[in-house]
Amino acid sequence: MRAFATFLCFILCSAALQAQERRQSHCIALAEATPGLEYLQQASWQDPVAEDSVQIRYIAHASFLLRTEGGLNVVTDFTGFTGAAPMIPDVVTMNHAHETHWTAHPDPAIPHVLEGWGPFGAGIEHHLDLGEMLIRNVPTDIRNMFGGVEARGNSIFVFEAAGLCIGHLGHLHHVPTPEQYAALGRLDVVMAAVDGGITLPLDQMLEVLGRLRSSVIIPMHWFSDYSLQSFLSRIGPEFDVVDEGNSELSVSLRSLPGRPTIHVLRPKYLLDGE
Repeated sequence: MRAFATFLCFILCSAALQAQERRQSHCIALAEATPGLEYLQQASWQDPVAEDSVQIRYIAHASFLLRTEGGLNVVTDFTGFTGAAPMIPDVVTMNHAHETHWTAHPDPAIPHVLEGWGPFGAGIEHHLDLGEMLIRNVPTDIRNMFGGVEARGNSIFVFEAAGLCIGHLGHLHHVPTPEQYAALGRLDVVMAAVDGGITLPLDQMLEVLGRLRSSVIIPMHWFSDYSLQSFLSRIGPEFDVVDEGNSELSVSLRSLPGRPTIHVLRPKYLLDGE
């Protein structure tokens, strides 16, 4: 009887400990696909985030709001403005390709400001563990306005939460190297610039997306419906397309589509009371 009680305590204590930890993603160790999963669910940016999910809101250009079940708010490619809602993010990430991807004056109330660059040519390394979310980066090179290249001058940011691995390619200027692909791991969701020239030519971006094989691809950095449609017309039959005119979605491991899907979101600033 005593042995059974000890065993029961071990099981209960182990379960309690696991409940306090972040659900591990499969960025590096790819989980087996599970058939019969539900599809992506739409949500308002202020709604409670569903269990084991991440809510994604397209704000503008290359800025997205990522929210977790526990209430973390993370904004990518932060420019200093997210809309009229009085929301102070817990974390912002930035790239310095040009001024629509960063700000020199982030609100000092923001606890974590992660720049995607460091000293010239040296880059920067981030590994921010917030318990519910792990944020890391993979440095990439960037072209400068004079035609040269700054090594490790920008970053791809990766967000691991709710068992998901979410990547924001930033202002990507070259196809990643094998080492960079390996550092990224398996991305379940990826935000990709599809302007077709200011970042990567469409042929190269399609090569990147084909290599990543992410379940959900969210186009960003498109300047008009024409440039968006140019991308969509080139993606090929191996990708499904969902375009319902929404600005946000909630995604979880159980909601990932069974084949790579382009999920078009329409940018919309955050509004109070929305």
